[in-house]
Amino acid sequence: LRATRCPTSFIGAEQKEEAKAERVSSDCLPPTFSVSEIKNKQRRHLILLLESHIFSVFVFQQKMQLKKKKKKEREALGDKAPPKEVPKTIENQRVYDETTVDPEDEEVAFDEGTDEFSAYFNGLTNPKVLITTSDRPRGTVRFCEQLATVIPNAHVYYRRGLALKRIIPQCVARNFTYLMVINEDRKVPNGMVLCHLPDGPTAHFKMSSVRLRKEMKRRGKDPTEHSPEVILNNFTTRLGHSIGRLLAALFPQDPQFVGRQVATFHNQRDFIFFRFHRYIFKNEKKVGIQELGPRFTLKLRSLQKGTFDSKFGEYEWVLKRHEMDACRRKFQL
Repeated sequence: LRATRCPTSFIGAEQKEEAKAERVSSDCLPPTFSVSEIKNKQRRHLILLLESHIFSVFVFQQKMQLKKKKKKEREALGDKAPPKEVPKTIENQRVYDETTVDPEDEEVAFDEGTDEFSAYFNGLTNPKVLITTSDRPRGTVRFCEQLATVIPNAHVYYRRGLALKRIIPQCVARNFTYLMVINEDRKVPNGMVLCHLPDGPTAHFKMSSVRLRKEMKRRGKDPTEHSPEVILNNFTTRLGHSIGRLLAALFPQDPQFVGRQVATFHNQRDFIFFRFHRYIFKNEKKVGIQELGPRFTLKLRSLQKGTFDSKFGEYEWVLKRHEMDACRRKFQL
């Protein structure tokens, strides 16, 4: 009896195990399975990351296949191939501004010859810049010292509790042409006041994305004392033209090309990016550049006539964020 019952009992147990395994597998992964049903937060997060990674890889592969297909079609058509599509960006979809100026316009040339900065661009006056900090600085002293190595003939003085209205007459008496004040918040530079002396104008900028030299990777050696070249990009409106000349007048207008140093103010979507590079000609076609630092980003908040006066000053332009930023494709500079 024991010999006849063993095979049947063994077969029945095997069938039961298979049925149980099928039931368990069907219970673990139902057709309506959702990640939100997983109670373990870490496991749920890992599954979501895996799904997003798989989806991004799939989309990337589809784009690459489409790109290769279009490339083969263009090679097959040759000269009859249609022109490449230009992607739509916020820059090329920019709303036209009525104050856009043409650098070759006679009116613009007349304004440049009679404004506050004409003496600098004509070589009659050399800039002399005073860089100071906010009251009782804690984290901006090193940034000011590095900024003084970028701007020729710049001097750093600690403020020691003096008001700006008392500093400005002293700067004028000592033949300073610019007063630059670096403000800070929690040891991080967050603003800059740039006052042209003796008659203004005064610009107030918001400062962000500040990087000192020690925080930058693959930077070059410290800059030399040579006067750098100045590059202004994309200052197209009347206001942008004024701000560009205000920033360019910080530097002497006779660059020393031996130093191979370039200071760049690049305007994009009303954000002014400052970079300081050294370049070298490798051959007739290739040029190598190396960033020296520091770097920062400026956002214009206001432009005031005359020197700094927070109470009775006359403002030419003030940023009204809720009104001016309503359209993302309209820029002021």
